[in-house]
Amino acid sequence: MSKQILKAHKIRLYPTEDQQIFFAKSFGCTRFIWNKMLSDKIEHYKESKTELKNTPAQYKTEFEWLKEIDSLALANVQQNLRSAYNKFFKQGSGFPKFKKKGIKDSYTTNNQKGTVAVTQSSVKLPKIGHIKAKVHRSINGLIKSATISKSPSGNYHVSLLVETVVDDLPKTQSNTGIDLGLIDFIVLSDGSKVANPKFLSKLQNKLAREQKILAKRRLVAKTQQRKLSESSNYQKQKTKVAKVYEKITNARKDFLHKLSFNLIKNHDVIAIEDLNVKGMVKNHKLAKAILDSSWSTFTTMLAYKADWYGKELVKIDRWYPSSKTCSGCGHLLTKAELPLSVRSWDCPSCLQKNNRDINASLNILNEGLRLVTLKTVGVTGLA
Repeated sequence: MSKQILKAHKIRLYPTEDQQIFFAKSFGCTRFIWNKMLSDKIEHYKESKTELKNTPAQYKTEFEWLKEIDSLALANVQQNLRSAYNKFFKQGSGFPKFKKKGIKDSYTTNNQKGTVAVTQSSVKLPKIGHIKAKVHRSINGLIKSATISKSPSGNYHVSLLVETVVDDLPKTQSNTGIDLGLIDFIVLSDGSKVANPKFLSKLQNKLAREQKILAKRRLVAKTQQRKLSESSNYQKQKTKVAKVYEKITNARKDFLHKLSFNLIKNHDVIAIEDLNVKGMVKNHKLAKAILDSSWSTFTTMLAYKADWYGKELVKIDRWYPSSKTCSGCGHLLTKAELPLSVRSWDCPSCLQKNNRDINASLNILNEGLRLVTLKTVGVTGLA
């Protein structure tokens, strides 16, 4: 079966000096209009206790330089601010925050009758034309929008949101349960394991060295009473630190994308624990290792790829005792009987030898298949 989806393609840009200046203006204008509109909304609410319905067009007379950039970029700021307000009032999310220069510099524009397009070696954008780019794969589908961003390391990227058609992947008649871990990234119910790459740990020493140099250059600038923005040595070192972080992030994303697609391709039903990662990182001894593993990102990738390709992802309740239950007979041990340090145990009821992680993944699979069956029976019953 085929379905329409929205898929993002991230492409590296190599803008000329003039194009970089245009991007800088666009980042600045969108940041300014967000902060100005948010500030006016706050002041208006303090005075009248009602929400101000302001638009970017209202500010163009006073601030004529706003006309120099793509008007759709400003329109998207208005839409994003409205969405942030709705999430705050209706969903209980945090209140919209003011934006700072150099923190997530980006702007979004829309494709209108071919104003955004991709060639083999460039990307076309409104008001700026073609920009040299490294296009790895062809873009199939209708480009809806483009988000241009500058990373802390100084690299430029464009993320294209494309409406495209995907087909369901062939059924494999294979199901799997996944136990997430820190030593092994995942353990599957068939006994296979995928080692944890620990990208942050591998570059921890290099990162620490670069951060130490950065701290020294910050101190030198402070001693000489110079602003950090005016200290070229500090800014160069700041870029070096950002490049290390970027290398870690890119390697981790590449690993998670390949692993998640491989699992979706080879299994019809995938069962996984619904872990409370926010709660788990409060354990300061494990927080760094948990964040380095990126379990939440991995689960998110599995979810949307399963939806795209006609597979089923089942999340098991976080309180389900997958580790303490014998996969052979269902005997349940207490926490005292099975501390975290015990990695294998013999079931006192059926005497089955259980590896802690493999046993957990088997229980997760069985619980996932049970939930899928209940869901199928429920849908059939309603029909």
